[in-house]
Amino acid sequence: MNKTDLLDRYARDGDQRLLLARVLDQQQLAEQRGVPAHTGFLSPAEQAVSADLLMAAAPGRGILFGGYEGAERKLWAFLPDWLEEEVWRASEDCPVAALAVSVPPMASLTHRDYLGSLMGLGLTREKIGDILLVAGGAQVLVLRETLPILLAQWEKAGRYPVTLSPMALADLTPAPGEVRRLRATAASLRLDAVLAAGFSIPRSRAAELIRAGRVMVDHRPAEKGDRTVEAGAVLTCRGLGKCVLTDAGGTSRRGRIVLEFDRYI
Repeated sequence: MNKTDLLDRYARDGDQRLLLARVLDQQQLAEQRGVPAHTGFLSPAEQAVSADLLMAAAPGRGILFGGYEGAERKLWAFLPDWLEEEVWRASEDCPVAALAVSVPPMASLTHRDYLGSLMGLGLTREKIGDILLVAGGAQVLVLRETLPILLAQWEKAGRYPVTLSPMALADLTPAPGEVRRLRATAASLRLDAVLAAGFSIPRSRAAELIRAGRVMVDHRPAEKGDRTVEAGAVLTCRGLGKCVLTDAGGTSRRGRIVLEFDRYI
């Protein structure tokens, strides 16, 4: 299948087509020239659709990497056969870099404050990975190419001055997301039933959200409420958040399926 056919098959709109074309371009660059290549940072939804594309175009050729295990925003890296992943991660060829950001003790800055100040410098979202809030400031993942700009120009986040220092990826200290365990039952494993149980809403409301295009399963758009959901599925809904169906087994006394969720708070 050629590039045009692949894009016709997997792209849902013009923006997604541009994204997927860039992913294919980087994969082909690494393959044809024998050099490492990479995309910018991608959202989970962008990672999912590009993974589907690469499974058809070049199965097993890409690496999703965000700087640490469990990163949300990741980039695709494509390595030539001569370059091992472990060597690449420790070398200057690795495009992911980290900055330790210190702010005054009285500052109480949010993720939005840091992101807004970075984009105020003219950086696009694809240049910025995860922003980890830590005591006294933040740890920011960025494309390595942006480091000179940030070290020279990033002076404030919100109304507070920042002090920057490059840090090793191995020294990052991501905090685990706050999760609430939830146990519920459903009549079936239909998406509308599982979504209702996972977010504690009426099934009719869950069906409305699916029809409105606000629900994703494993970061892919979910358009039909009658599709089956399996254990391990990640459910996201704009306005409600994210939960993971960790288990779907056994039945209650009334014959309903027992479900277990991790709901992110």
